[in-house]
Amino acid sequence: MNSIDIQHVLFLDIETVSGVSHFDELSDQMQNLWADKTKWQRKEDISPADYYSDRAGILSEFGKIVCISVGFIHYQDGEKNFRLRSFYNHDEALLLGEFSELLQGNYFTNPRQLLCGHNSKEFDIPYICRRMLINGISLPPILQIAGKKPWEIQHLDTMELWKFGDYKHYTSIKLLCEIFNIPTPKDDIDGSMVSAVYWEENDLKRIAKYCEKDVLATAQIFLRFRNDDLLRDDQVDFSF
Repeated sequence: MNSIDIQHVLFLDIETVSGVSHFDELSDQMQNLWADKTKWQRKEDISPADYYSDRAGILSEFGKIVCISVGFIHYQDGEKNFRLRSFYNHDEALLLGEFSELLQGNYFTNPRQLLCGHNSKEFDIPYICRRMLINGISLPPILQIAGKKPWEIQHLDTMELWKFGDYKHYTSIKLLCEIFNIPTPKDDIDGSMVSAVYWEENDLKRIAKYCEKDVLATAQIFLRFRNDDLLRDDQVDFSF
């Protein structure tokens, strides 16, 4: 990890919700497909409608992205600084289009440029790719992994790095923050509350603020993995 130029790493996180607010808003066909897709995950006493409320945002075919936050480290006068930016919108296609433009800008012409998130290889990046295709958006080169060798893929994952080859091991970002003495990003809401904040409170900015805290926490974890100093509050530039 110490061989990586940290200025070439874009840290990211996404927030997702169900595609519609209630199960009965789905077409009959989509209701049947949801029931079929989740039948092995649901306990017998949980109906497809109840399970939809809890889990639809996790499945890219039935959910949507409402926020993507990114952050990068740059040096100024020899000191680290961290700048954050969020893409958030009720219109998922608009949000993803703006994010796609970022990923095709000059910042990403360097083949050493990397994307990094926590559990991003299993969740964030596949989810983004699927939702882009569903919305008719071509994948930027950095998201195209088909035919590439593992070492050619420009993705990092702090959860994968923490596994050290132990593929059955899962560690939450909250736990890593605790053991590395990093301020928790879950001081306002957590992932289980995002759907309610979106559908009931209609508060996208609150979700984006939470998402940016997750991005900062991921960057801090990555710095800890390198035995680098953590970012101080005065070195962090939030969007809000």
